[in-house]
Amino acid sequence: MKSKLTAVVTNLVICAVIAVTALVGFYGGSAAAVADADNVYYGSQSEGEVCLMFNVYQNANCVREILGVLDDYGASATFFMGGCWADDNTDCVREVFAAGHEIGSHGYFHKDHSKLSYEGNLAEISTSVRLLEALCGAEVKLFAPPSGAFGEYTVGACGKLGLSLIMWSKDTIDWRDGDPDLIYDRATDGLKGGDFVLMHPTESTVKALPGILGYIGSAGLSCTTVSHALGE
Repeated sequence: MKSKLTAVVTNLVICAVIAVTALVGFYGGSAAAVADADNVYYGSQSEGEVCLMFNVYQNANCVREILGVLDDYGASATFFMGGCWADDNTDCVREVFAAGHEIGSHGYFHKDHSKLSYEGNLAEISTSVRLLEALCGAEVKLFAPPSGAFGEYTVGACGKLGLSLIMWSKDTIDWRDGDPDLIYDRATDGLKGGDFVLMHPTESTVKALPGILGYIGSAGLSCTTVSHALGE
């Protein structure tokens, strides 16, 4: 009886090892992938340019209003799209891309990537990237983690997928504070070339954006996409 039980346990262990090996092979890397911090950016070395970044999981109407303001000022921006939102708003995603702006991944389900395994990070990010590439017909090069939460597995997964992990140097916190003047102050206070300015598609952001873009121009700076600022 003991020998039969031992055999059963051994077989279960073997099956588990095979399953894990297959899973790692499917994702194309090691579950213990070592993070490469060289692909994490909080800004750029571009002295004359700043990057406006919009993390999008809501408010297609505000996204379209933002497109109009950017067009009025001849400004380019990077939009990090959540996959589940993009899947429900395909026309809006294509409008952003058609207007000449950059599309990046913001994950698929707005998960806390610092708590995901390597495989979990890889699956969450790659699913959103494949969707966005299919919608726009262009390569996605960037990933911005929801809430700025990431760990070594996130960095490793981005490296495996050929993505740069993008953070920010200035946070307007517009998703929380619906005050256009406060959003303006946070975006422009001490603004310098190379800054990555984080925003979201809110009504208050739409109201603050013309002033922000006006300030950027008066400071002798221009707005560009993140990939351009990084020289990618």
